[in-house]
Amino acid sequence: METTDTAARVREVIAAAGVSQREFARRIVMDPSKLSRSLSGTRRFTAAELARIADEGRVDAGRLLGTRPPREQAPAAVVPVEGGRPLQIVRETVRLIAEHGFHAVRVADIARACATSTAAIHYHFPGRADLLEAAVRWCMDEDTARRAARLASADDAVAELAQLIELQTPRTAQQRRQWAVWLDLWAEAARSTAVGRLHAEYYRQWRETVADVVRRGVEQGVFRATADPEAAALTLTALIDGLATQVLASGTPHISPDAMQTALETHVGTALLKAP
Repeated sequence: METTDTAARVREVIAAAGVSQREFARRIVMDPSKLSRSLSGTRRFTAAELARIADEGRVDAGRLLGTRPPREQAPAAVVPVEGGRPLQIVRETVRLIAEHGFHAVRVADIARACATSTAAIHYHFPGRADLLEAAVRWCMDEDTARRAARLASADDAVAELAQLIELQTPRTAQQRRQWAVWLDLWAEAARSTAVGRLHAEYYRQWRETVADVVRRGVEQGVFRATADPEAAALTLTALIDGLATQVLASGTPHISPDAMQTALETHVGTALLKAP
């Protein structure tokens, strides 16, 4: 009964936010499937998840549970509105990971960057594993949104693929920071089952995006009719990863962003483009 009532109250918060369930999950940095299962009553919300939901909906966490929490656990006493909110915490975590690496970042460092307390960080993300998972999910969502925006601005499949290559070339400070995070997360994915699952899901979506572009190119007559979309996507994404790693390497000599982009465009021209 308690689980059902809590789920109903969370549904009210989502409805009041005026966004889709998936978008709300993105805002609270939660796996959409976990939110769906919790709302259906097949999974319990964790205390940290309810804290993030309450924060996003600007409601007291006790209201979601149908009772007010003890004074020392009240959200207003732990998490200040202008410091330590979930998305701010995740963004600062991503920035610090990019600069120092995940294992060098302490919760105290994140709290300092958010101008809040370590208690506020733990209130939303109880452990380092929770923070890492949230950071991975936020990076995935941001990357997916950027790809969608780039594809929407292209005229045909050739232009779409060029946009994706440009987006994945670590040229700007933001792109280099994003890649620095991914490199750190690749290593963590080999050790962490949870991060490994997120890593696999991200690459499944990324390869599907590239395969869809290749498929459209074949249909448009700009790519070879014999092109295999899945194989082409696997090869291109692997090339992007390998070249980007060399661009980011601090030692010399290294590959420049221009050289990376030229190598990828040459590969596309050789392997995919239809002969004039």
